[in-house]
Amino acid sequence: NIAGVAMAIHWGGPGALFWMWVTAFVGMATKFSEVTLAQKYREVDKASGAPGYDGAVAGGPMYYIERGLGPSWKPLAVFFAVTLGFTAFLTGNAVQSQTVADSMFSEFGIPMWITGLVTASVVSGVILGGITRIGRVTAFLAPLMAAVYVAGALVIIVLNVAEVGPAFATIFSEAFNPRSGVAGTGAGVFVMSLMWGVRRGLFSNEAGQGSAPIAHAAAKTSEPVSEGVVALLEPFIDTIVICSMTALVIVTTTYYEPGFASGMGGIEMTSAAFERNISWSPYPLALVATLFAISTMIAWSYYGLKGWTYLFGENRGAEAIFKIIFCAFVVLGSSIQLGAVLD
Repeated sequence: NIAGVAMAIHWGGPGALFWMWVTAFVGMATKFSEVTLAQKYREVDKASGAPGYDGAVAGGPMYYIERGLGPSWKPLAVFFAVTLGFTAFLTGNAVQSQTVADSMFSEFGIPMWITGLVTASVVSGVILGGITRIGRVTAFLAPLMAAVYVAGALVIIVLNVAEVGPAFATIFSEAFNPRSGVAGTGAGVFVMSLMWGVRRGLFSNEAGQGSAPIAHAAAKTSEPVSEGVVALLEPFIDTIVICSMTALVIVTTTYYEPGFASGMGGIEMTSAAFERNISWSPYPLALVATLFAISTMIAWSYYGLKGWTYLFGENRGAEAIFKIIFCAFVVLGSSIQLGAVLD
């Protein structure tokens, strides 16, 4: 939402934002479908004798593939659970810790490996408390960080209000006719803009990835469709609201131009665009980026754990192994270059 949008605009031009919007609207339908299925086919352990949905809950694509399509489809469910593990350790973890470490090093000069150790300590302290503590922490962090970030972005946009109209015009015009030099050359210009917009849009809201349904399966509701309706708001908030704020800050300050952004990472580009209007803004932005990343890592620890227990069963030993590996990847992600993590 902060770093990915900057990279999309840098490599795909401002028109990439339009394709992020398109991805978000398609993603709203996808998210509705996958979350509704996760609720309908979730597994509720009522061994304790607790009524309703007070028992332990497990759900997600691996469960609705096996239960909805039938036992013969279990190999596909297992395949999903395995790939979910790779995503939990890397995309939902190492990439995030790298962003935090890069932000702390850029703004405060803190060595990246030290940030990795501190971040791992925070994350481990939360995930060892289970889903209840994860829920409490993310319920506090998510609205707070979104509000702070949107408020800061709105200030920048208001300061550059005369450029907002031209910015939207640029976004729409370059969605179909990007300028050469920003998003490649020749016939590949349009493809680059489209590709980067769709990539970052999917990365932003995860619609169709199968991750969010795992969390939504644990929601206390007896009506699957109502949870699906709640879930379809997520791509809208993520990609239409938050990502658009980032994009407008960058486009109105023209900080996506190659001359400005050469050699910068995504978080550095966004930070520089904020700093161009408010000199001290990179510091709170670094804090917000840290909160975004940590909340993402906490959520993904839960997603990955559910895939892990689907494969290896519900037992404390298996769960402890997963959590140790997960925290190790927090440190690993902050200690190597982003390109290596993404590869």
